[in-house]
Amino acid sequence: MRLIPALASLLAAILPMNAARAADSVEAFYSGRTVDFVIGSAAGGGYGVYALVLARHLGKHIPGRPTVVGRLMDGAGSLTAANQLYSRLPADGSVIGAVFTGAIVEPLIGDRSKARYDSRRFGYIGSANRETSICFAHKDVGFKDWSDALNRKLIVGGAGWTSSIRQYPAVLNTILGAKFEIITGYPGSKEAIQAVEKGEVQGTCGIQLSSFMPTNGGWIDSGLVKVFGQIGSRAGDPAMNKLGVQNIWDVEMKPEDRQVLELIFNQSEFGRPYITPPGVPAERLKALRDAFGATMNDPEFLADAARGKLPIDPMGGEEFARIVDKLYEVPEAYVARARKALE
Repeated sequence: MRLIPALASLLAAILPMNAARAADSVEAFYSGRTVDFVIGSAAGGGYGVYALVLARHLGKHIPGRPTVVGRLMDGAGSLTAANQLYSRLPADGSVIGAVFTGAIVEPLIGDRSKARYDSRRFGYIGSANRETSICFAHKDVGFKDWSDALNRKLIVGGAGWTSSIRQYPAVLNTILGAKFEIITGYPGSKEAIQAVEKGEVQGTCGIQLSSFMPTNGGWIDSGLVKVFGQIGSRAGDPAMNKLGVQNIWDVEMKPEDRQVLELIFNQSEFGRPYITPPGVPAERLKALRDAFGATMNDPEFLADAARGKLPIDPMGGEEFARIVDKLYEVPEAYVARARKALE
């Protein structure tokens, strides 16, 4: 009987020693090292801007204070970066990535031949914000709310296969019978927005609000465009609510349609995903998660983000991983319908 207290005392002594050794090991690994930050986005897009701001501050919160260097790897709506992170890039903690939300769910509801990975195996560092997406039309089109999109054609610009500005209007066409005509092939959201200004398209649907506002928010103030719909949480974005922008969840729809849309649009919960390749040692993944959390509260980072008009509403890596696991537990009938809607 006396062995149990003795064993407990021994474990109490050993566990802090092991934790200290793990911390020392992490610091030794990162000291003097460069961390390669692979960004699956075109230059100038919202994802790239967020990631590059994060890269300027993350390293000082990682034990050993490595240099974090952003490297753009655009292609196929972040699928190129996700595939590289999954199977080709080092899984020792020296590489992290920023990918589109669509890339996280692509193996589930998208093209599995293009997304050659299991998203549940990535290491999740965190997400910088929980996103609201908007749909807008040039003022000359005369759109006011979702009823217009469900009854009248709108020519919108789309980007890569997993980009929300291609996926969201395609889904709304299939599930709710919207009338979006999607012009694909723009490198990113920046170019799709510019296409509205050039008169190549009439609007955009599914653009992240945080990507749009820093560079084009004045379009709303001037009346050049009308934001006619928002996609995100059921509460809606406060600024969009104040403008009277209708939430997609306020549109009357069948319960089964709502469940499919929830599967697809709940990606907005992790608006700016940061991940590692599968198999990063647990103590290094924890260090990266802790560093991300510290960065999200770093006054210098927050000031930098504020200057760039980048909203920060972070999610930790553990919560992020739980949401991904839950998404992949959705019944196959809804998954199949969502997959069809995204084609």
